[in-house]
Amino acid sequence: MKPKSQPESAKAVEKRKVEHINIQLKNDVEYQNKTNLFEDVFLVHNALPELARSDIDTSTKFLGKKLSAPFMVAAITGGAKEAANINRNIAKACQKLGLAMGFGSMKAMIVEPTLTYSYQVRDVAPDILLAGNIGANDLKHFSPKVLKEVMKKTGLDILAVHLNPAQELVQKEGDADFRGVLEMIKRYSEQLPIYVKEVGQGISFEVAKKLAKTNIKAIDVAGSGGTSWIGIEYLRRGMKTGPYWDWGIPTALALIQTRKATKLPIIATGGIRSGEEVVKALSLGANIAAAALPMLRTAAKDEEEVFNELQRIVREIGDIMFLVGAKEVNDLKKTKPIITRVLKELTV
Repeated sequence: MKPKSQPESAKAVEKRKVEHINIQLKNDVEYQNKTNLFEDVFLVHNALPELARSDIDTSTKFLGKKLSAPFMVAAITGGAKEAANINRNIAKACQKLGLAMGFGSMKAMIVEPTLTYSYQVRDVAPDILLAGNIGANDLKHFSPKVLKEVMKKTGLDILAVHLNPAQELVQKEGDADFRGVLEMIKRYSEQLPIYVKEVGQGISFEVAKKLAKTNIKAIDVAGSGGTSWIGIEYLRRGMKTGPYWDWGIPTALALIQTRKATKLPIIATGGIRSGEEVVKALSLGANIAAAALPMLRTAAKDEEEVFNELQRIVREIGDIMFLVGAKEVNDLKKTKPIITRVLKELTV
């Protein structure tokens, strides 16, 4: 595939954003034959916690901001009318609950400034940790100055740079030219507060080691087992499946490998659907966990739906912390989960 010399048109980007939203709302877009392997992580029950449930403090600090719980709504959407409503519903819920939030790719507002409104939520969420998002191979089109202006217009605290070579390979309009990406990340991380994330295929030990040599602030391992963006691109092509739908490193494995490679803060994303999985992720070395698909689907209905979903996860985090005897989030570093079955075989 030939590299693009110019970014896509605004119309093309907006059209794709709407397609992405609709496909996720109407189809099964998760991995077909692969899990995130958190079922192989066994948390040890503490029958003598010497705590009351009311003692549990789920709050934590991440990237300089206090969160009520170690959870983030992962990058979802932006760049279309439908996306604006979803983002605002999520932002309102995150503000009420004290959680972090991420946008989907912000390329749309760069190539078409009239779409900026779909990423503006600070009027309803002035205090939350808010992360933007741009594709790694889009950095060749947009200078640090342009991205600084994006951050200013939307009130971002940090900008995620997403690595998605597998998605670009399958996407109809994909740009599968990732030459020079690491050098761009190094250069941009010296001028902007950024972290790096995958989109569902995971970060390996080797990639994490390379990223740790830059000035990025964190890594989101974004492993396989949740939403398959490769699958979404197959569905956009009218295909019900494809050879790479399940491609990637399971989230639990990507997390273990990344933690071995770096001391940078880590976000664990990829099929996280419960407070128990959040606690499992933190026990393996993540600082916070994140999810997107359940929040997209509830936020497309209304603010109350997404609020209830997020509140459930926060409550479950506290419940599981109580059951393992962890009064505070930092205490989870002392828990020693038992690694079993496939994950054990892959990590020995």
